[in-house]
Amino acid sequence: MIRGIRGATTVESNNAEDILVKTEALFRKMVTANGVEAEDVASVYVSMTNDLDAVFPAKALRRLDGWTYVPIMCMAEATVAGALEKCIRVMMHVNTNASQKEVEHIYLEGAVVLRPDLSLTDSKKV
Repeated sequence: MIRGIRGATTVESNNAEDILVKTEALFRKMVTANGVEAEDVASVYVSMTNDLDAVFPAKALRRLDGWTYVPIMCMAEATVAGALEKCIRVMMHVNTNASQKEVEHIYLEGAVVLRPDLSLTDSKKV
């Protein structure tokens, strides 16, 4: 079964290093929390709000061992008035036996406001 694993984080500024560091941290937590192996990943979509354009966040994933052949696509997030700024979102499509309820979605930094019901809490920290 293919399941979607969601995650999001925010950055302080439109700075390439900040975007890469925060994206990698988010991605690592998503992978660890869900026991994901690169071979089990069908694809990864990464979006950014329009106030971020310093670097493709997929570059952070490409730096990880074993992720060379995983299809990753970056895209712009829909522009909506009042939406969270400086936000990076990830949707990872994974082959897993986990139920939808068992999948751990990870929301970090300012992105916790997007889904406080699913955000990384002390009881779920990895």
